[in-house]
Amino acid sequence: MSPETSGGHGPPGHAPPLGEGEAEDLLRGICFKTGPPRIVGVELEWLLHDRDRPHSPVPHHRLEAAAAAVRALSLNAAVTFEPGGQLELSSRPADSLMACVNDTADDLVAVRAALDRLDLTAVGLGVDPWHSPRRLLREPRYDAMEKALDRWGPAGRAMMCTTASVQVCLDAGEEEPGPLGYGRRWQLAHLLGAVLVAVFANSPFRQGRPTPWRSARQSLWAHLDPLRTLAPAGSLPARDAWASHVLDTPVLCIRGEAGPWHVPEGLSLREWIRSGAPRRPVRSDLDYHITTLFPPVRPRGHLELRMIDAQSGTDGWLVPLAVTTALFDDPEAAETVYRTVKPLAETAGPLAPPRNPLWLAAARDGLADPELRAAATACFELAMAALPRMGATRAVQDTVADFHDRYVARGRCPADDLRATLSADRTDGRYDPKGTLS
Repeated sequence: MSPETSGGHGPPGHAPPLGEGEAEDLLRGICFKTGPPRIVGVELEWLLHDRDRPHSPVPHHRLEAAAAAVRALSLNAAVTFEPGGQLELSSRPADSLMACVNDTADDLVAVRAALDRLDLTAVGLGVDPWHSPRRLLREPRYDAMEKALDRWGPAGRAMMCTTASVQVCLDAGEEEPGPLGYGRRWQLAHLLGAVLVAVFANSPFRQGRPTPWRSARQSLWAHLDPLRTLAPAGSLPARDAWASHVLDTPVLCIRGEAGPWHVPEGLSLREWIRSGAPRRPVRSDLDYHITTLFPPVRPRGHLELRMIDAQSGTDGWLVPLAVTTALFDDPEAAETVYRTVKPLAETAGPLAPPRNPLWLAAARDGLADPELRAAATACFELAMAALPRMGATRAVQDTVADFHDRYVARGRCPADDLRATLSADRTDGRYDPKGTLS
């Protein structure tokens, strides 16, 4: 989640009421800001574990000390903490892939050193493999979110408190049609998204037990509120589809001067605007409502790709950032990759991501699925060819190539290694916080 989810949104004050037509116009305008792709960003979430006793939950006071230590650093990125104590670094928009990589890598060196002084380590896994959900942040936003998501079962609390991701943020695209046009990029994000789920699946365990999923994190998203986590359905143009989706999705809460906030059931934003009860919504309510929607791709003036599990290792995060940016922003790669993944639409069926068969297969099977493996192989070949054209350093190219050779070329994903590592860990207690899981 981005910094906007940190609970800093207050009540609406005395702003003018929001009209339905105004809301539609705002959604079409503010969520798809078009122009030549030139900006890239990344949001990295990390689980915080005791460096030497990862199976033991970190006490609240130690997490508070970690938050204070990280916030005291001079970083390029914005720092927030998630409800379960996960650390998130949100990079500034960068004008090139390498600028984003370099700034983020510098930040992580400083953050890891600060955590190490507290005997803590930042762990890149899609879901905490040992610990049960435990909410540490007590704010009206998260109280309301927990109440709303509890209506659909336990997946909401698990998502809030035990998951972590790599979110790649790219420009929405050009106004004109073509490989860099916003309509094509919107379609590509939802087709390529399943491939990214499969390639970077990295969460096969939950609460000390193996799951049927290679990406248990993605399975949690698929079992949340059935509208809040879906991509817009149907065949409308991107802007119209998103505007309708936002207006027709139930609001998570109605903010007030003080908590607890009202948590209505089944009240869409459109219905709230029309009824004006229990109070008239205003522009800030629209902005806030968007932050409570968790589709796999969220347009927020740029495209926020949210489907990638957090990655293990010192530079594991770099691979999804570099590959995704290359496939979207290099014109030659963008044109070819769209034709490569378009046939996957036939496998996906009529249901929207992340609940359609393609996305479920990606989360369950990873690259053991032959169609996803073939698509992933082609995507990595295109990305590796594009990275030199984008100015990627030899170190970045080698990191991507190493991932390709270790996983993609062998029809494997990080979860396959984790299954073996964590299964051994259950029997003989082995764990290397500076190796596979760190």
